[in-house]
Amino acid sequence: MKRNILHITFAKTTFIMKRLYSTRYSTATFNIALLILRIGMGALMIPHGYNKLMNFMQYKKDFMNFMGIGSTTSLVLVIFSEFFCAALIVLGLFTRFAAIPLVIGLCVALFVAHNGDAFGDGKVAALFLTGFTTILLLGPGRISVDGMISK
Repeated sequence: MKRNILHITFAKTTFIMKRLYSTRYSTATFNIALLILRIGMGALMIPHGYNKLMNFMQYKKDFMNFMGIGSTTSLVLVIFSEFFCAALIVLGLFTRFAAIPLVIGLCVALFVAHNGDAFGDGKVAALFLTGFTTILLLGPGRISVDGMISK
């Protein structure tokens, strides 16, 4: 009896280990992973933009003047990307278009505001940049408004 239980346990463990080492995935798994990535990245970015939107006047005077366009214009563009584009990404609506301003803004945040310090002060920007670049490259997946429209 003990031998049968050990054999079944070993067989289950072997099956699980093979699944963990496998590089195969199904279309459903891929689309669920994109959904989780989209919702996670967008939902985590929205509070950054919302905070800037609610405290616009305080941020306006000290915000970075990127490429001479003015601190107010720079702040408006950042709010647009961090709040509105992030909300579009959560919905999966115009996903690739919405990811472009976020990737640009995060590149500026990482390489200009944090001097490219991806492992120090700029690590949050680097993480967001990695996630939104992945979304830009892969698109929204089928579990999105874009996916429903394209059917």
